[in-house]
Amino acid sequence: MSLAKNQLHTVTIDGYASDGAGVARIDGQVVFVREAIDGETCLIRILRATKSVAWGKLEDILEPSPHRIAPTCPVYGKCGGCDLMHMDYTEELRFKRQRVIDALARLGDTDAPVAPIIAADTQVHYRNKAIFAVGTGPVTGFYRRRSHQIIPVTACEIQREVSNRAATALRTWMAAFDMPAYDETTHRGLIRHLFVRQAASSGQTAVCLVATSGKLPHRDALIETIREHCPETVGIVLCVNREVGNTVLRGEFLTLWGEDSLRDTLSGLTFRLSPQSFFQINPTQAERLYNKALSYAELTDRETVLDLYCGTGTITLCMAQKARLAIGAEIVEQAVLDARENAQTNGITNAQFLLADAQDAARQLADSGISPDVVVVDPPRKGLTPHVINLVAEMEPARVVYVSCDPATLARDLKSFSAHGYAVTEITPVDMFPRCAHVECVVLLQR
Repeated sequence: MSLAKNQLHTVTIDGYASDGAGVARIDGQVVFVREAIDGETCLIRILRATKSVAWGKLEDILEPSPHRIAPTCPVYGKCGGCDLMHMDYTEELRFKRQRVIDALARLGDTDAPVAPIIAADTQVHYRNKAIFAVGTGPVTGFYRRRSHQIIPVTACEIQREVSNRAATALRTWMAAFDMPAYDETTHRGLIRHLFVRQAASSGQTAVCLVATSGKLPHRDALIETIREHCPETVGIVLCVNREVGNTVLRGEFLTLWGEDSLRDTLSGLTFRLSPQSFFQINPTQAERLYNKALSYAELTDRETVLDLYCGTGTITLCMAQKARLAIGAEIVEQAVLDARENAQTNGITNAQFLLADAQDAARQLADSGISPDVVVVDPPRKGLTPHVINLVAEMEPARVVYVSCDPATLARDLKSFSAHGYAVTEITPVDMFPRCAHVECVVLLQR
């Protein structure tokens, strides 16, 4: 049967795509159906079809899954943030672990053991960082999936409550003084984004407004409005971003009021966080992830550890407490400065930080004759380059601990490590982002 747009079909969902969409098959052709759950019988409408795959819209659920629940977010399905609010948490965890297993088999040619997923204690208000897009209205919200259309959101369920209040404060100030939002099409306007971060340990909050100019009218009224709505605020920063593009935090940073950074604790350590510093979004789950990474590293106070993509040094400093020497590498200068200060703040003297990308850092250490016993990699979603994998393998560490935020690139990289003589001992998925399709993993590879 040739599938065509607007055709209606009754299908049974028999699995999930990597983004959480249900998968059905019509005469052998795969059809992706958003918000459909494994095992359900559904009436779907074909939205688009190619020779090999099609996409369908859920028209009616004829036999619902016992795992189906009613989403409590009024913009679920419109906002591009959450993917899984239509299923209960038990099914969400099953999907995420299976996503890892499927990626390993399909892209990594391996059936390495996958441990039970580490579940989150709560599925709401867990994000300690929010980035709101700002539009004319004024509105604050998040982009519709695969677009830059802003879906207005007044109370996001996965953001901290203070982030929603900060967004309300910004809209109040913009409306009071008729402040123009930035228009991506004409490149005119002033206010682009709102960045909010809250320290889990203290509740202290930092607010960063992203604008196209350092000359901010009515700045005192903005400060007063934010502090009134968010009394836990300890600093308000202006990011002057005049660039055309999607990068939110770039350009000059000006402190409008209070502190220019936050301090938060993770795994018993204190960290300084400037607006552009990377820090785990779900600190409770991050501690569990780091504990698993430490367990896999098997440190005995005698080892040298190399931590690539170290950010503000969270993993490096955790490893330093159990190692002889821990070396972190990071390409973002401010993050390295924060990492060095974090080491000093915590009284850790056996940690060093290099300002270099992973490839250059690995080469520097190899050229200097440093042979790490353990290498930790925590790359971005695109994973590792073949050259970095080669350099790590040339160092011949006994163990590699791979922290991944994408099962597909993880599977690809594990296959490459296997070619260098590294075997996967165990993979542990960690649910860092409840209600979203993303899943992180910690992997132990041994030479």
